[in-house]
Amino acid sequence: MAKVILSILCLMLSGYVAANSIFKCIKGDKIVFSQHSCPKEFRQHKIEYELGITTETDSDKPITTLDPLQALLKKETISKERLLQLLDGEMYRLKQENSYFEILRASELQKLERNRYWQKKDKTDPEYVESIQEMNLHFDNLIANNATTITLLYDRKQQITQQTTATK
Repeated sequence: MAKVILSILCLMLSGYVAANSIFKCIKGDKIVFSQHSCPKEFRQHKIEYELGITTETDSDKPITTLDPLQALLKKETISKERLLQLLDGEMYRLKQENSYFEILRASELQKLERNRYWQKKDKTDPEYVESIQEMNLHFDNLIANNATTITLLYDRKQQITQQTTATK
């Protein structure tokens, strides 16, 4: 009996999942909507509905995505001004992340302090001291990695700025 109920639930859920996407099959002036892929002789558009937003994409065309890192590495694809903007944005994001890490550190410290209090341990308890040291080491490493990246990004920004002023 449980297998029958499970089978019915799976069938119902599979129908529900497929209901989020519909295929629009186009041949000449004839348009047909289907929940399955279109036959070869039809052009196909995929219509997806998610969170109240409907998007229609041409599924016949291959999707070519450009990796943002590759775009950054090819200097011809991004203008110097845009590259400087992206570098500034990333440095700002990393600084914000460092601030967030400090907030997380304070929260973790409070959590460790509460645990110590409720376990009635001393502030000099070796387990408590070790957990604080581990926490500080973890957040110090995260912040140091971001600081190193910020320095590298700043150096790259200075290099681009110097190249830009030298060519003018």
